[in-house]
Amino acid sequence: MTHPIPIRRDALAPRLLGTALELALKGVPVLPLRAGKGPFGNCRACGDNACGGRPNMKVPGPCTCPLVCHGWAAATTAPSVLASLAWRAAWQHAERVAYHPGGAGVTVVDLDDADAVTWARETLPSTRTVATTRGEHWIYRGTMRSANHVRPGVDIKSSMAYARWLGPGTGTMSALPSAVRALVVKDPATVRPAGCAVSVPALAAGGECPHRSRSYLERGIAMAEQRITTARSAIHNTVYGTFLAVLSAHGRCGCLTDVHIARLFTAAQTKGESARHCADAWANARTTLGL
Repeated sequence: MTHPIPIRRDALAPRLLGTALELALKGVPVLPLRAGKGPFGNCRACGDNACGGRPNMKVPGPCTCPLVCHGWAAATTAPSVLASLAWRAAWQHAERVAYHPGGAGVTVVDLDDADAVTWARETLPSTRTVATTRGEHWIYRGTMRSANHVRPGVDIKSSMAYARWLGPGTGTMSALPSAVRALVVKDPATVRPAGCAVSVPALAAGGECPHRSRSYLERGIAMAEQRITTARSAIHNTVYGTFLAVLSAHGRCGCLTDVHIARLFTAAQTKGESARHCADAWANARTTLGL
């Protein structure tokens, strides 16, 4: 009877680093994971927020610590950092490579069991999939807010989160669908603050709305979400301009519902806009159009 030869840690470290460097060259921000699939925590210098970063390894702030110190926020595409002496100890104790999906421009739907996989196959559009120990990762093109336990066995990993690198997967990556974005919106009222309801005048002639078509409206909202989601700069102006365009097309005929508005606000907040700014941008767009 033969027994598998265990991989020595000093042999595993170069292999993990090699994988990390390959991903970094493709623009994927990566970091090492310790045993137990967790990130390396704050060092003494950064503990208790001493470095100026936010607690719980959320955002490093002005920290200049060279160590793997802030969870997902430590993910990098810089080969000089990944292979530095400062990171050597982390690679020696690492078990896996992780990456920051939001930094790579993608969202991972983490399906943790067979029931969750079945739900995804029946509900979500097909996309690139990666097998995991107990389920699958479904990877979509586009970013959003991360959230755990959005439904039984389903987590969303995108901005401010990390995911294990388990290989490139199979299939063609699809654009992030509204069905996935909606998973983190438990109640539209929590996304669209009170007082932002659309109040529009009735049609002057009292006739039927010329574009009260589900497909026309859905296409318009989806295009607006995509415009906000793909913006790389001038986010404030993009959000305002998008709100203005939507209200120009649908603001006077009563087509828009709370659900549509919540989708737009969710897309904007995923890009870092505050709920207050979303409300202000929406109000300013209405004022500009005389609504």
